[in-house]
Amino acid sequence: MNAPRASAPTGGGCPMHDAAFAADPRQVYEKLRAGGAAGAVELAPGVEGTLVVDHGTALQVLRNTELFPRDSRRWRDLVEGRIAADNPLLPMLGYRPNTMFSDGSTHLRLRKAVTDSLAKLNMSRIRREVEPIADHLLDQFSERGRADLLSDYAKLLPLLLFNKLFGCPAGIGDTLTSSMSAIFDGRDPLRANEELTACLMELIALKRRQPGDDITSWLIQHPAGLTDAELNDQLVMMMGAGVEPERNLIGNTLLLMLSASGDRDSGPQIEEAMDHVLWNASPIANYAAHYPVQDVDFGGHVAEANTPVLISFAGANGDPRLAEARGNQSKGAHLAWGAGPHACPAKDPAQVIASAAIERLLNALPDLSLAVPEQELRWRPGPFHRALVSLPVNFSPSPATRMAARRPQPTPGEERGARTAAGRGTDGVGGTGGTPEPARKKGFWSAFLDVFRA
Repeated sequence: MNAPRASAPTGGGCPMHDAAFAADPRQVYEKLRAGGAAGAVELAPGVEGTLVVDHGTALQVLRNTELFPRDSRRWRDLVEGRIAADNPLLPMLGYRPNTMFSDGSTHLRLRKAVTDSLAKLNMSRIRREVEPIADHLLDQFSERGRADLLSDYAKLLPLLLFNKLFGCPAGIGDTLTSSMSAIFDGRDPLRANEELTACLMELIALKRRQPGDDITSWLIQHPAGLTDAELNDQLVMMMGAGVEPERNLIGNTLLLMLSASGDRDSGPQIEEAMDHVLWNASPIANYAAHYPVQDVDFGGHVAEANTPVLISFAGANGDPRLAEARGNQSKGAHLAWGAGPHACPAKDPAQVIASAAIERLLNALPDLSLAVPEQELRWRPGPFHRALVSLPVNFSPSPATRMAARRPQPTPGEERGARTAAGRGTDGVGGTGGTPEPARKKGFWSAFLDVFRA
């Protein structure tokens, strides 16, 4: 890798947004690798960038923030208006004042607040928080004998877990869950982003008045003194960086364990399967966009100044020079968690969440099996992730009583109090109150809280 060089790269990069790439991304990585450490790619129709597939070069880029800053306000085509406001790349690459898109002292300050807050979450607590959410979701489909483990389980579990870790009350949590789901699914993302911002600002105001034992309160109380806008952006970053990768880590690990190559008796155990996925099916396959301050020659391909240079974690993990480490599934060599000052600060919690979720599922449904042949499963198009469209499974139906078994039995006095409260009107002073208002339709988080508190 050399800098600078005057010549410019040609267009016509390898597409990373179509069905062909989703079905077999390795062919693109190997084509780029044949030409050098990096090559030209098309991230979306008409949007070019550079993808680094060489492991050593990826480490150099990730560690050199002076030559390769992360602030996407440097993106030339975006600044000059050639990237439309509704471009599908912007939810992932558009600037937000959070740790992911900041550099220098600003990055250090924001990251310190995030890492210190995450450090307050011990692994035992995280596992305790995962288990009731997993049980609640299992109760929603266990009697059917079939499910889509992505939409019914792997997608919802981290969303609900973050509601818990952020300290969300019912209404805020419902909006947070629905708006994040809409953003990930591409359903009216502009409106969803407005709703997300509004509900998080409401949460921040609540936690300033009534702090709790949760991430939001810890961020507010941190000596870094984050403003409300900064708090909002760190919370969005933490949820965005946690939900989609977590869903894919859970889904891709389950696929391996349920596939013919991952026989339940002789195949990999959960931790081993997760390591295999992190090496070979990285949940976030290509990301970490950088915007070089000058033209950079990647051994034949030139990335112009202020154009996106992305790291292919999946491509770098497939570097032939890592064959021995990959064969041994060495935890320290792969780049699934990134590297350098922007490396994922939640690596350990993310693995505990996925492990606990998978363990709870497999213990509850021991005869779980794929409902379709593995080769019929489809992968979601997109340049950034390695994610299944769905993961349909079959199993023996079982009673939806997991959450009921968790509930403490009320005393007779508590039962009488509950019956009395149920008979009161909405004014709370007896049955002679006004006509009750129609119940608001409950979201996923409200439904969980209702069951858990019952």
